[in-house]
Amino acid sequence: MADRVIYATYDDDHTLLEGAKKLVADGVHITDVFSPFPIHGIDPVIGVKHTRLGIVAMMFAVTGLMLAVIGFRYFMIADWPMNIGGKPNFSLLQNYPAFVPVTFEFTVLFAAHGMALTYLLRNKTLPGMPADNPYPRNTDDRFTMEIRLSDNHGMSSDDLHAKIKKTGIVEIEEKDYVVIK
Repeated sequence: MADRVIYATYDDDHTLLEGAKKLVADGVHITDVFSPFPIHGIDPVIGVKHTRLGIVAMMFAVTGLMLAVIGFRYFMIADWPMNIGGKPNFSLLQNYPAFVPVTFEFTVLFAAHGMALTYLLRNKTLPGMPADNPYPRNTDDRFTMEIRLSDNHGMSSDDLHAKIKKTGIVEIEEKDYVVIK
C-alpha cells in the first residue's frame, strides 16, 4: 500500500515549532518530526502521547529487587548459611540490613539495563537496523517535519503545500511512502 508523504525542512528549531503550531491550528496532522536534538515543547503540539516507559522501568526495578531478595535468601540463608561477623544466619529479616546495598544495586542494574534495551527495541535503533531518517542532514543542522496525505483527509496535496510554505520552510519534498506489513 503506497501513500504520499510531504517532508518540510527547516533550518531552525524555533521556526519549526512555530510552523507546527500554525499547521496544527489549520487542521494539519503532523506525523513526525526529525531533528538533531530534542525540540522542547514539540510533543504536545504534534500530539505525541505521554510515554509508559516509567511503568516499564518500575517493572524492571521490581524484577531486580525480587531477584536480589530471592538470591541472597537462597545463597546466604538456605543453601550455605555462614556466620559472618556474628550475624544470625537462619532469618532473612535479621540479615536484611546487611543486604540493603545488594538490593539497591540489583534494582538499579535491572532498571538501567532493562530500560536501555527497551529504548533500543522500541525505537528500532539496534545495531545493524536501517535508519528511519528521511534526510542525512537531520543529524547535522536541519529539522524535518513529516506530513502524510492519508492522515489529512479532505486536504489535497496543493492545499498542504500552500499551508506549509507559509511557515518559513527551507525546502519541501513530496515522496511515495511504502508501508511494509
